[in-house]
Amino acid sequence: MKEEKQHFTPFMAKLLIAMCIFAVMFTLALLFGAADISLRNILLALTTNQTGDEILIIREIRLPRELGAILVGAALGVSGAIMQGITRNPLADPGLLGLTAGANAALAITMAFFPAVNYLGLTIVCFIGAAVGVALVFGVSVVKRGGFTPMRIVLAGAAVSTFLYALAEGTAIYFKLSKDVSLWTAGGLVGTSWKQLQTIAPFILSGIFVAILFSRQLTILSLSEDVAIGLGQKTARVKAVLFIVIVLLAGAAVALVGNMVFIGLMIPHIVRTFVGTDYRFIIPMSAISGATLMLFADTIGRTISAPYETPVVAIIAIIGLPFFLFIVRKGGKAFS
Repeated sequence: MKEEKQHFTPFMAKLLIAMCIFAVMFTLALLFGAADISLRNILLALTTNQTGDEILIIREIRLPRELGAILVGAALGVSGAIMQGITRNPLADPGLLGLTAGANAALAITMAFFPAVNYLGLTIVCFIGAAVGVALVFGVSVVKRGGFTPMRIVLAGAAVSTFLYALAEGTAIYFKLSKDVSLWTAGGLVGTSWKQLQTIAPFILSGIFVAILFSRQLTILSLSEDVAIGLGQKTARVKAVLFIVIVLLAGAAVALVGNMVFIGLMIPHIVRTFVGTDYRFIIPMSAISGATLMLFADTIGRTISAPYETPVVAIIAIIGLPFFLFIVRKGGKAFS
């Protein structure tokens, strides 16, 4: 107990620093954009009932958008950490293992055949698509002997993701929905509304909460499944719950911003550098760090060529692709 407390105290200090960085980034995200807002008007928008053009921009456009970025970043960061823990695969990421591609394909098919479906319906469809996507990846991975090797899962993920993206694009072109589907596949937060946030926030927040509850079991599982079984852990049940959490988090993220890769890969690796391999620390830190990264990427996307928007997925890809190649070169141990 004493040793556990010794580990917990420095973690709280690191968590506090991460939260301060997050708060600064959130403030900057509200300040800058196509229309720069004064800090005074931000405070007025958040703490009073006053009205005005800048205050309206904050309340109805910028605030829901940045809260959406926070939810998506936290969801992808946590889902990536869980995937890497369950599979013990340093290259695991919801975007690389078929979850976002499956959700994207399900979204396109639903928009084609059921155009009147509401946002909640689209969100549920994304959950189903994410589950199908990851099931296909793992199914392809075990067709041949050798089990779930990291490289085999990544290759299967690339193949399945390509097929599902082609299915989504083909459906969009055939049914003349390319513009609508592109709003999601571009990975943008443009037009994020309070109604959308009310739909996806409960799924993401409950998913992160369950992930924190199961973080101790995930830590043991990430070390060795044999050790977990030896300690009396019901590994099948733990895996089932955590896979449901992954599907909820990834599906909700796709329902809001579309295809978004590399966040779930980068964040857990970076976080482990600072907090170690205990998932009781990795999960909450991944949520805050993922949210901070998404705020940063969205702010850059809004300001780099204002008043025009640079897709946030492009910003993430510029950061994430070199990181991915570096992790592959180092065998997944560069930041562990």
